[in-house]
Amino acid sequence: MELEVRHLRALCAIADTGSLHRAARQLGVAQPSLSTQLRRIEQELGGPLFLRSHTGCHPTPLGRLVLSRARPLMAELHLLVTEARAAATGGTELRIGSTASKALAGWLRRLRARGQNPSLHMNVSPNALLRMVADGQLDVAFVHEVEGCPLRIPAALRLRVLVEREPQCVSLPVDHPAAAKQEVELADLAGDRWMIDPTVDGEWDAVQRMFREAGVSPHVLHGDYHTADALVATGEVVTVCQPTRTPGPDMAVRRLKDDPLGVRLLAAARTETDLDGVYPALEEAYREVARQAPAYRDWHPPDWLEPGGPLRPPSPALP
Repeated sequence: MELEVRHLRALCAIADTGSLHRAARQLGVAQPSLSTQLRRIEQELGGPLFLRSHTGCHPTPLGRLVLSRARPLMAELHLLVTEARAAATGGTELRIGSTASKALAGWLRRLRARGQNPSLHMNVSPNALLRMVADGQLDVAFVHEVEGCPLRIPAALRLRVLVEREPQCVSLPVDHPAAAKQEVELADLAGDRWMIDPTVDGEWDAVQRMFREAGVSPHVLHGDYHTADALVATGEVVTVCQPTRTPGPDMAVRRLKDDPLGVRLLAAARTETDLDGVYPALEEAYREVARQAPAYRDWHPPDWLEPGGPLRPPSPALP
């Protein structure tokens, strides 16, 4: 067996996500297939590259050596492909990475209106996106940091904080008894099935901590949030969601009482100049979706939602 680009890509994905499950999802392959591939790579190189434990996959000394050579190679290859495509089309591509956000469409639209040529790379792992920016595979990333679960931010990156603490909401069936309230207590949902995506960095730990502090222990299913939305609409589950989430005819979005779960919204790039070129459009786009979301309008003062208003925690409930 000879090492190929796909093998190096797999090793970097495992290291970036810290999990075979998350790496397989990022690469679009089945986890057993990735595990088999990793064993073959380790056999070829003569030793284990990762230690597997209940906390995830961590590089061994041999793994760190291999990754120190693999990362620059992958970054250079990605840069080669990007520059070649830009040259072929006669333009320069702005490579954006992001976790899920309702603001993305408006952000991309504004960047194009400013004459920029953005491409979008989505990933549920903000840590993986930050590493891609540091390695030169992306120009900028828009990510969230779950409260109590700090991101591994490479030292070389520059940051802009869009929102210091944004409380997360809950989406539930519109005919759920708790949907009649403007604020929902976790005790009201203790008997429901929750669906949480464990591949989102920090999400599982933060939600479990929220349950413990509230003294509840609901049944939790694992699944991605697109699936969760479909199951909420049919009354099968409830789930956490962003306050910019738009309610639908079968789904209600409600604030959790005392805001027990929060995230910090960040933009990251390698230079302040890179941030200056994209951040104003991001801020405008985020205000736009916030103005359209009932969950935001219920508890944010108008000056926060209008252009030029202060992007800061607006109420005493958000320390």
